[in-house]
Amino acid sequence: MRGASVAMMPELRLPPAFTPVRLRERGDAFAHALAIAPEQGAGTLVHVGRFDLAEFALVLEPEEPLKAARLAFYAGMTALTDALIAFAQPETLISIVWPGAITVNLGLVGGGRLAWPEGVPDEEVPPWLVFGGMLRTSVMDAREPGFSPNVTALVEEGFEAQAGELIESFAKNFMVALDAWQETGFAAIARGYLERLPPETGLERSIAENGDLRIRRIGEADRRAFLPALAAADWYDPATKTPRA
Repeated sequence: MRGASVAMMPELRLPPAFTPVRLRERGDAFAHALAIAPEQGAGTLVHVGRFDLAEFALVLEPEEPLKAARLAFYAGMTALTDALIAFAQPETLISIVWPGAITVNLGLVGGGRLAWPEGVPDEEVPPWLVFGGMLRTSVMDAREPGFSPNVTALVEEGFEAQAGELIESFAKNFMVALDAWQETGFAAIARGYLERLPPETGLERSIAENGDLRIRRIGEADRRAFLPALAAADWYDPATKTPRA
């Protein structure tokens, strides 16, 4: 039985700073983390027991004003792609499509989201943030005609890691990212994130202090607003609660 198989999934092995909260396969990790964040606090990692998705959400308690604290999104995205790299086959192309979509060999597999309490001004320290990640590990049902060629799943790209292993790897890499941030500043996080964006010749990119993406070409400059793009989460399908197909 599918439900029995989920019940047999092993518990996550997480760093000491994390407290796992497991939901059954129809649970919504991101929504549940938002609901319990005020009471459960930092390090609470909600995850869903299913085989076709690696789905989780991590509660954070920042010490900086919201404008700076939101930059934790970039640390989360770097940790999520680092988790994929750890299990990828040689020559696998893993990229971030700004701000939060993740592709493997140019096919969408998932991405990251960030949320915080409504009404908190940028100048105030928010009581919590929630970073949510989701990766499509396999396609449970046969693909229907018209399934996008720009969509894929990890098993189709040679990954053998289970959902729990990917979440465990994320947790370890996120701690590494936070340590680098504390020791050398946000520049280390920005550099790691920007290296994951698809390369373009003659293009220089940087992350502004409010999270915007700054783009410079010869004789041209552009700036993409972080908050609207973050809110849109174009990689996520709210109807199916999975990465877009």
